[in-house]
Amino acid sequence: MKYLSYEEFEKENVFGKGSLNEAFAQYFIGNSFLNPLTNSKETSVFLANVTFEPGCRNNWHIHHAQSGGGQLLICTAGEGWYVEENKPPVSLCAGMVITIPPEVKHWHGAKKDSWFSHIAVEVPGEKTYNEWCEAVTDEEYSKLEEK
Repeated sequence: MKYLSYEEFEKENVFGKGSLNEAFAQYFIGNSFLNPLTNSKETSVFLANVTFEPGCRNNWHIHHAQSGGGQLLICTAGEGWYVEENKPPVSLCAGMVITIPPEVKHWHGAKKDSWFSHIAVEVPGEKTYNEWCEAVTDEEYSKLEEK
């Protein structure tokens, strides 16, 4: 379900918006918010609820790993997009789970007319790191909304 009104979205965003994601703002177009759900000192699996304002998306990026690794997205509220390089875009809504293998270039974010949240799960692995790539252009993003 699309939520242009933050007040309506907030009622469905059960894991909370959290704080402005300033540490990674350079890798996003628009504002994103981060609410960590686990403490990395207590578990090897990091979970965070990531909230995107309408139109916000992250840059293309790759989760590298020597073994294991990758990411899971558990969509919890609103509507968004998931796009892998050279594959059709996936329209996201609450209840969907996206499995992102390591070494796959992709991006994700909100639709232009909806707030969106997902829980991001960093899959444990050996020698894991993220490579942030180019921004998703307004032209690329607008083409999705035409579909």
